[in-house]
Amino acid sequence: MNPRRWFRKHSLKLLAIRDTPHAIAGGVAIGIFFGFTPLFGLKTISAILLAWLTGCNILAAVLAGAMHDLILPLMPAIYIWEYGVGYWLLSQPHTWPPAMHRPHWEGFAWHTWSNFFFGAVGKRLLVGGAVCATPFAMLSFGITHVIVSRHQRSKQARLARARQGDAGDDV
Repeated sequence: MNPRRWFRKHSLKLLAIRDTPHAIAGGVAIGIFFGFTPLFGLKTISAILLAWLTGCNILAAVLAGAMHDLILPLMPAIYIWEYGVGYWLLSQPHTWPPAMHRPHWEGFAWHTWSNFFFGAVGKRLLVGGAVCATPFAMLSFGITHVIVSRHQRSKQARLARARQGDAGDDV
């Protein structure tokens, strides 16, 4: 399936959700936020939990996480960018990470999950991911709120016109 049809199909599912525009937009923002984080295998569960805790739409959070998978081929570049931002924020004085000309796996101890997630690399990637994901989540909230509000208003107007037409037939 091509990406355009896949995106349209998931967007229509999002518009079919019966909830307030605020709850749907909040769910989308949460799904997008967790899509950018390096929480491999925990993104969907984290999005569901946060959406439930905040009263946002859980289905919208899951759908947004699935829509975020469209940029999966770009994620290595995004993770490098997030790592750089996290490195800069956590270093004193603020400096960008040194350039790596060739992979230096032993120096970073990436070969164990505990060192990756709980070591310096994981902290930098998580902090950078949260900082970089926030503007995208906020932007997706605003755009989704406008689109869902407009869709629901036009749907209510169509239903009202249909009811008026049915009431006029009875006279």
